[in-house]
Formats: sequence, structure tokens, C-alpha cells
Amino acid sequence: MQTKLRMTSLGLLAFVAGLLWTSTLAAAPTPKGKQAIFGGKPQYVGIASWYGKQHQGMKMANGKPFDRRKLTAAAWNMPLGTVVKVVNLKNGNSVWWEVQSRNKQSVTLDLTQPEGQDILRELVKEADVLIENFRPGKMEEWGLGYEDLKKLNPRLVMARISGYGQDGPYRDRPGFGIIAESMGGLRYLTAEPGRVPVRVGVSIGDTLAALHAVIGILMALYHRDRSHRDARGGEGQAIDIALYESVFNCMESLLPEYSAFNAVREAAGSALPGIVPSNAYPCKDGWILIGGNGDGIFRRLMKAIARDDLGTAPDLASNDGRVKRVADIDGAITAWTQARDKTEALKVLGDHDVPSGAIYSIADIAADAQYKAREMILNITTRDGYTVDVPGIVPKLSATPGGIRNTAPRLGEDTEAVLQRAGVKAETIADLRAKGVI
Repeated sequence: MQTKLRMTSLGLLAFVAGLLWTSTLAAAPTPKGKQAIFGGKPQYVGIASWYGKQHQGMKMANGKPFDRRKLTAAAWNMPLGTVVKVVNLKNGNSVWWEVQSRNKQSVTLDLTQPEGQDILRELVKEADVLIENFRPGKMEEWGLGYEDLKKLNPRLVMARISGYGQDGPYRDRPGFGIIAESMGGLRYLTAEPGRVPVRVGVSIGDTLAALHAVIGILMALYHRDRSHRDARGGEGQAIDIALYESVFNCMESLLPEYSAFNAVREAAGSALPGIVPSNAYPCKDGWILIGGNGDGIFRRLMKAIARDDLGTAPDLASNDGRVKRVADIDGAITAWTQARDKTEALKVLGDHDVPSGAIYSIADIAADAQYKAREMILNITTRDGYTVDVPGIVPKLSATPGGIRNTAPRLGEDTEAVLQRAGVKAETIADLRAKGVI
């Protein structure tokens, strides 16, 4: 049997978006043992815990307020797993949910009850991928660890996202994305020199963990199906993703620089250390970014700002020389940009083929012609009847470009349909609902 994963561009987006907030709550304390399960067709299943007051206020499919102590589950047509972080609510629901949960179905289960665990086992039997983000050991406590589940489905690929990984001395510590960003080395760099480290502005640690999880899942599926071409051959495997490692893996040359030269890279604000010029520069009406860090680009930049004396200076012909005179170069560029507004400065720089750009707010993004031309701003009508703009599909594949087939469901909206498709009888479903399992 071929892998049920249909990897359109929407599929990859769905993986990333789905994992994003699953990884956010990777090692969060579980409120009184209540968890959330997210699932596939039922071939894709993901599990995550709900935690924190930010999840309150959401509505279930029956119109009742969402109780964060309940488990939430979802089954989707694409391989997904997600926990939504509520920032702003519209009609009682998060507008981010409309992005994270498009093309999905939503099922609610209580995994603390044996019946809920049994339903998960049934879903797993036909699953390609299971994603979970409980503290290490929680799934094993329920008899739902990888060694348990692979007995039911040897082809299962199980992605396990946690703050510090499934082993090591820190495995049991609680961990959020911000802690991973700190331990991974990112927060040490995100500051103006000598000032307090600041966050990136989005949950980048969670996103990086999601991307690494996606890579691992795709590798495991490819290995499983390439290794064995028979109808049901090929074994899955477990994938261990730690948030801090995902951040650390993107820290470029920090470790080899420290190992080879005993050099600790320090915070440099908006500049790119060791690359000149590459910085943010003030205009009359705001800031722009300029990347003049190639030798030819530097010469064009100096011509654009009428500083050919710098552009033709022998000691500035290469980056090594420019690094030594970074203050002179940045000062010359700043003097030029400060006398102009952003539009004028960018026009001149563009005419000289110098990489540059304004610093976009979300309002700028929503109005930008490039975003619209590439269908990165999509307007949808939600199931509650209001319209909202959501990000388009990334990446863009030529043969399977993907699309939004279904808008986001309400929590638990598809519980009965998914369970019936999994072979659960109507009377059993009614009994499970009466017991609070679903």
C-alpha cells in the first residue's frame, strides 16, 4: 500500500502549521490529566495537551464554551497536529484557528479514560503518522508509547516533540518555546549591545521545532516506503524532536567559531556581525534595511549615495577591510538615508540594484502587490459566516499546488463522523458521550 500522505504544498504548510503550537506546549504541565488528541483521516493522528488561560473562551461545535480541562482531538485529510493559541477571539473563536485548522476535521477524546485510549489505538492501526507533545513518559503511562503502538501498526511513524527530548538529565523539565530559544543560543543574540535580550516577536522556537519534525516525518516515511516495496512492508520509527535542539541547529557558525577561536558571538542589534554593510538605517519616516555586503553591491551602494570615494577606496574593496571601517561606512549611509523618506531612498537604491527594503508591518503586508500577485493573502468565509484574510500556501508546487478545500471546524464537530468511519457503532458513540469520553 502506498503511503497515504499526499504531499501537496498545502500538505507541507499543514504540517508546519499543525505542529507549530503542538510544539509550543511541548512539556507543559497537564491540567488535571486532561489532554488533547488530534488525528488524521484516520490515517494521520497527532496528540497535544491544552494548557493555559489563553485557550479559554473558544466554543465547541455544540456552541458551549471550550473547557481547557477537556481533551481535544482532530482528524484531518492532511497530516496535521495542532494546538491553537488564542490571541484574539471572533464570535468566541480564535481567528488563528481558521489558519491552523483549515482542511481538518475535529474530534474530542479524553485520553485519561480507558475508552479514550482504546479509540486512539483503533485510529493508530491505520495511521501513517502520530504526533504527540506530552512530557516524556506520559504516553508510556497510558500504554500508548511507541513500543506499544508499533505492535498495533509496525508502519507507524511517531513524532515526539518536547522541550528537552526523550532522554538526558533535563527530559522532565517543563519547557516552552521561549526557554528553548534561550537555551538554544538565540536569545543571547537578539538584543542591542549591552541591553536586555528581546524575543523575536513570534514563537520562532516552536516553528523551528515544527520544521524539524516535518523533516523527520518525511524522512521516516520515505525510508519506510523505499526500503520495502511490498504491499504492507516497511517499518516506521519514532522521531525525537527537542525544542532547544531545533533552535541550536539554526545557530549557524556559533559553535565552530567558539571551538576554533574561543570566540563568543555577542548581540549586535540589527547589524550582521562580520558582514559590512548590512544594517537598518533611519529615514525621515521610518527605517529601511540595506544589504550591501557583496563587493560589487558595495560599490553600487556607494555610487547610489554619492560616496564613490568609499566605493573606490582600495582598503574597502573586500569585506575584511570594510569590517575594520564599519563605523565610517554605516555613518555615511545613515547621513544619506536621514535626508530622505523611505520611498525616495528605496527608489534610488533599487535603481542601483542594491538589495534593500522597508520594514513591513502586517498592514503593509496585507496591502503589498507582491503578496497579492502570489496569492499569499487569501480571503475566506468561516463556518461562523464572517470573512477573514489568511496566509496563502507555502511552498508553491507546480504539479500539486494545494488549496483550501474546507474551512476550520469547530472543536468536536467531526467526532461522530470520524468514529463511525473507524467502525465505532452509534450506540457506543452515545455511551462515550454520556461518559464524557468524547
